[in-house]
Amino acid sequence: MHPYPRRSIGASGLLLVACLLAGPASAQTAGEGLSPTLANIKRTNTVRLGYRESSPPFSFLDQSNRPIGYSLELCEAIVEEIGIEVDDANLRIEYVKVTSDDRIPAVTQNKIDLECGSTTANAERAKQVAFSPLIFVAGTKLMVPKASTIAAPTDLKGKTVVVTKGTTNEQAMHTIDKKFSLGLNIVTAPDHEQSYQVLADGKADAFATDDILLYGLIARHKSQDEFKVTSEYLSYDPYGIMFRKGEPQLKAVVERTFRKLGSGRDLVPLYNKWFVGRLPTGEKLGVSISPQLEEAFKVLDDTQGSSN
Repeated sequence: MHPYPRRSIGASGLLLVACLLAGPASAQTAGEGLSPTLANIKRTNTVRLGYRESSPPFSFLDQSNRPIGYSLELCEAIVEEIGIEVDDANLRIEYVKVTSDDRIPAVTQNKIDLECGSTTANAERAKQVAFSPLIFVAGTKLMVPKASTIAAPTDLKGKTVVVTKGTTNEQAMHTIDKKFSLGLNIVTAPDHEQSYQVLADGKADAFATDDILLYGLIARHKSQDEFKVTSEYLSYDPYGIMFRKGEPQLKAVVERTFRKLGSGRDLVPLYNKWFVGRLPTGEKLGVSISPQLEEAFKVLDDTQGSSN
């Protein structure tokens, strides 16, 4: 765990995608009728943010092992709004490490209040947890050695593929294996960094995870000359921030945060900060905005424009 004072987050440092937004919700009078999560936050003066160690640029560690990233900025903005809701402008943030495998239990078992990583929001997971409005769109692709002839799922016949345990990518590869009768040897690793290492050590023919995470790992390891990312998407993965299900007041706070941040219309600068420009750790992903995100940005601008 890493307890740190809260960092000030401006609207220009945050992304909002317009879908899934609810109507306006007014803040509750401090201390009256708070939901379980908000009541605990007020009592402890602390918000616990779940972070990932190796999911750049969403959630990762800088050179001093401090959690940073795009998703964490979004979560820190939610903390600001929680402070308004519980009438405490000086909430403390405690950073709690989570993995792909234990992140959902961390939310449901009350070990963290917000999960700030690279988590796909889907119907199956929504049975257990709640999600913020959409924050990113990714999809499963393959990282393979530069000399590899693997370009499509059918090229994987009889191959070994490494995936990170507990991810939707793991499910996607099992689905593809059955669909094309590939006879895959699917192996798992605890986190993305270790999955990358399995591929780098020659113990797998491909590493399957979300495309943006693959680009981030290649950039961090400066391995552009060693590995490439295939072009074909094997699944569609919309990202969201997780929090506990069944707390309408907490959900209203999260959604109110996103509505407020959307009024800044700083979407392209934010994207460039984390996905195109140089990261605080020195590397550059150089990943241009996808058509899906461009459309989401346009929808947000249209929504804000029509309400002014």
